[in-house]
Amino acid sequence: MEKSGSVDSLGSKRSSSRQPSVDSLSSTSTSRSDRSAQARPPFAMSSESVATSAELSPEFRVKSKPAAKVFRDSGKEEPQLLPNETVQDMAKDVTYFCPFIGALRGTVLVTNYRLFFRCVDREPAFVLDLPLGVVSRVEKIGSASNRGDVSYGLVCKDMRNLRFAHKQMEDTLRKSIFEVLVKFAFPVSNGLQIYAFEYGQVFPENGWKVYDALSEYKRQGIPNESWRITKVNDHYEVCDSYPSTLAVPVNIPDEELKRVAAFRAKGRIPVLSWIHPESQATVTRCSQPMVGVNGKRNKEDEKYLQAIMDANAQSHKLFIFDARPSVNAAANKMKGGGYESEDAYQNAELVFLDIHNIHVMRESLRKLKDVVYPNIEDSHWLSNLESTHWLEHIKLILAGALRIADKVESGKTSVVVHCSDGWDRTGQLTSLAMLMLDGYYRTIRGFEVLLEKEWLSFGHRFQLRLGHGDKNHTDADRSPVFIQFIDCVWQLTRQFPAAFEFNEYFLVTILDHLYSCLFGTFLCNSEQQRLKEEIPKRTVSLWSYVNSQLEEFTNPMYVNYSNHVLFPVVSLRHLELWVGYYIRWNPRMRPQEPVHQRHKELLAKRAELQKRVDELQREVTNRSASSSSERTGSPTRSITPVQTFV
Repeated sequence: MEKSGSVDSLGSKRSSSRQPSVDSLSSTSTSRSDRSAQARPPFAMSSESVATSAELSPEFRVKSKPAAKVFRDSGKEEPQLLPNETVQDMAKDVTYFCPFIGALRGTVLVTNYRLFFRCVDREPAFVLDLPLGVVSRVEKIGSASNRGDVSYGLVCKDMRNLRFAHKQMEDTLRKSIFEVLVKFAFPVSNGLQIYAFEYGQVFPENGWKVYDALSEYKRQGIPNESWRITKVNDHYEVCDSYPSTLAVPVNIPDEELKRVAAFRAKGRIPVLSWIHPESQATVTRCSQPMVGVNGKRNKEDEKYLQAIMDANAQSHKLFIFDARPSVNAAANKMKGGGYESEDAYQNAELVFLDIHNIHVMRESLRKLKDVVYPNIEDSHWLSNLESTHWLEHIKLILAGALRIADKVESGKTSVVVHCSDGWDRTGQLTSLAMLMLDGYYRTIRGFEVLLEKEWLSFGHRFQLRLGHGDKNHTDADRSPVFIQFIDCVWQLTRQFPAAFEFNEYFLVTILDHLYSCLFGTFLCNSEQQRLKEEIPKRTVSLWSYVNSQLEEFTNPMYVNYSNHVLFPVVSLRHLELWVGYYIRWNPRMRPQEPVHQRHKELLAKRAELQKRVDELQREVTNRSASSSSERTGSPTRSITPVQTFV
């Protein structure tokens, strides 16, 4: 292998030598067979078919293309509505206090999906288009002013704070448009359906068919002589937050799996995430063992981890990576949890990765928001950024994933990864390690499979962490765990710009629709809940939208390095704040040349050059064939066609 260094109520309405260690990794290489699956050719689709949240919500948007936002001939200032999107209220003479331009007066329209503000006093017209799912809370700021204006603040999940004001209502019985907005911004809290259940757009691609567990295990070579597919969780009785299809050691029967589940938090037993195609070293994931203060042991659990180690004949050791700081892991013993004792688990080595919990991460993002929006204090930028500790957390997550990937690839050793419950930090670590180890996951479709597998099917609690449609913004379960993961992926794309088939716009689109509630992909907390809510039947997948216009999300610099392992540099001096996401609302931070458009032009040029190469190859082949037929009786020479890729 080559190595490169550097919820239930949502729809209530219905090589033989050891490689160098991580600390000294540089460009070393061994070869590995290419197992990547090629994505289908992109399907051409106009960007007007459906707008992404990135298209809908930039703060500083001017009307330059009439086709992008079509206003009806009736004279009403309305956007082009999506399928089953209905206007709920409209108000004129509303002031939007833009932190970059100043006060703008215009019209606000609220639908069951978005808030739409349009100011016509400017040329070109100013437009603000905000999916309501992005709103975290709505606050009435003070009482009516001397001019009779009432102010409202919208705190958003995508780093923005928006402020509006409008005249005091003469009809005291009539609700303010912002009171109407609250109803549709928090549908779950108001007994309404999330808009994803209403949206019925049909796309050429069906995103719900992107991931099939059995197909993905088959791609990895599972089942084999050491690993089997079990249906013990077919009805989610062993673990309600796990998928129904699991891969486990072949010599552990289902009855023993149930006894192991009783010893692991939330029943989340160690199961296979990824297997090395050559060494058979594995990445397995689980939750913490329930050892408690008395240090309880479980012989089935000990036998199970021994079976994981034995399944890899190239190593007689097992590494257990506990994502938590050791102090936190020890404190969990008071709650009945804890960590594996090296005395109980023979030939196992326990490593703590010092990644903090969801509450620390939530506070870190809050501090980052204060630093980057709306204005940046240049004189104290570096110290202010450091005080948020955001990049320190990103570094620890990447460093943990790198250690896992290094043990599997260089050490040929199997690893077990867990945190407390195994659905937050564990998902970050396994998916990032797999992204480093397997080039398939660095393609667009492969990355979609990675998210469906390691995040959605293995029960990351998207509903609780994001609070879709829920007005309880102080909920302690809210946390930017998935945002941190995507940030880490972006950091990898910066260090290996030709290793990923997708571009930055792809990552931003995922995060925008993480909140928008336009698609059903990130709804609910588990596979079981999604089946109960019939999410695949009643909503549209984000991958339907993405895979129907792949050219929008393709990296023109991509080279198929599917047989390369990526070992990034994770020191803080090599990490950057993701300006293209966290500070994108500030017009002064935008590149003068639109990078996304430049990428599309490069893709078109690459396709044109590839076509010319193909034509020349056919011409060479035809000429060689005709010259061979002319030299009858003379020995023929076989000519190998040149394989050239642009």
